[in-house]
Amino acid sequence: MSVNPRYQGFTLIELLVVMAIVATLLSLVAPRYFSSLDKAKEAVLRQDLVIMRNAIDQFYSDIGKYPIDLEELVDKHYLRKVPIDPFTESDQTWIVMPPKNEMESGVYDVHSGYTGQAADGTYYEEW
Repeated sequence: MSVNPRYQGFTLIELLVVMAIVATLLSLVAPRYFSSLDKAKEAVLRQDLVIMRNAIDQFYSDIGKYPIDLEELVDKHYLRKVPIDPFTESDQTWIVMPPKNEMESGVYDVHSGYTGQAADGTYYEEW
């Protein structure tokens, strides 16, 4: 049984052309994909900060003092759990800010522990 050599497989040139086309398509799509991921993480971070700040305000309104740490918000059922920072992927990297009044202590505000820059030019740790 003889095999026609014309139908044995793809040539090296054909494979290289296909790989070049695929690489070109990926180079066009990849930046949009990663940009979408960053935008989604930014949205999650903004929402987590709003939720934690509302919980801190509600805690202060109910108890008359600021929580000692974020875990106290969980212990007193103001949060189900401390959110995970979408950029650091940890719930231990939040930066807690004390009240401006030196007579009080506790958690007055919270910021992300991630030092990167957002799409709008601001830094995540300043949000």
